[in-house]
Amino acid sequence: MMDWTDRYCRRILRLLAPEALVYTEMVTAMALLHGDRSRLLDFDAMEQPLALQVGGSEPKILAQAARLGEEWGYREINLNVGCPSDRVQSGAFGACLMREPQLVRDCVAAMAEAVSIPVTVKCRLGIDEQREEDTFFEFVDQVSAVCQVFIVHARKAWLKGLSPKQNRDVPPLRYELVQQLKQQRADLQVILNGGLTTLEQVASALTWADGVMIGRQAYHHLYFWADCHRLIYPDRAIPTPTELITQLLPLVERDCQAGLKVSATTRHLMGLVTRQKGARVFKQTLTRLAAEYPFNAAILLEALRAISDSPAVVSAELLG
Repeated sequence: MMDWTDRYCRRILRLLAPEALVYTEMVTAMALLHGDRSRLLDFDAMEQPLALQVGGSEPKILAQAARLGEEWGYREINLNVGCPSDRVQSGAFGACLMREPQLVRDCVAAMAEAVSIPVTVKCRLGIDEQREEDTFFEFVDQVSAVCQVFIVHARKAWLKGLSPKQNRDVPPLRYELVQQLKQQRADLQVILNGGLTTLEQVASALTWADGVMIGRQAYHHLYFWADCHRLIYPDRAIPTPTELITQLLPLVERDCQAGLKVSATTRHLMGLVTRQKGARVFKQTLTRLAAEYPFNAAILLEALRAISDSPAVVSAELLG
């Protein structure tokens, strides 16, 4: 979710799911040590509970990055060992670390020693020619000596010949291996990730997994994210699009007064309404007005006119 789940996106996610644990986009440990820390780490208090996801493969550097995350106020530090992006492969971290469980163990151990908050791992079932039935459980066996929480994208990553986009669809998902891990290792917290696009899938996973992680489906269909939250917290009312934008408006006005373009938020609102009457006009209006009036938060209200006469988004409409 690099370049997607920035702080302006996370505000929207939080308003729709108050109790969910929200993760940052992955940030490299080296960037945290040598880059603009305020830009990379700052967040609004309303985003909590919030986890910082980092990438790297050097224990000492990751320990320093984890310490920074704790000092900034994050509730969890997550080491990403599942991203197949070319950018992370060239840096010798991400999914390619599935080949080096001992190194991952050393990295997590160094991070855990540096902080008092939880350190977790997001991984795949394996990579390339690895046989998942062997390598996945061997990986967890080694890393679980220093980590008790595994967020598992339930498919292998092919780093040779497939793009990151293709890696979201092939090879096939194997939820059964993640479920087998939970059955064999009841002492671990196992979170299921990958391919969860319906409430039925999420509800089924929650009968055996300790949680689910939702990524692109939540981003492109914001009310799917809200409905997943309501599965666990049924008494929580979900704000309508009008209510959500009303809550966002003072935040966006503050951003604009500070010199930030309104598009920092509007680009994340394209999934607010999808198969609802007026959805296309809503998106077109936001895009056009954000370009014409880049520092005017009131364009959010103007875009609302496209859907204001329609009922609130219904789950069935989103799920198709």
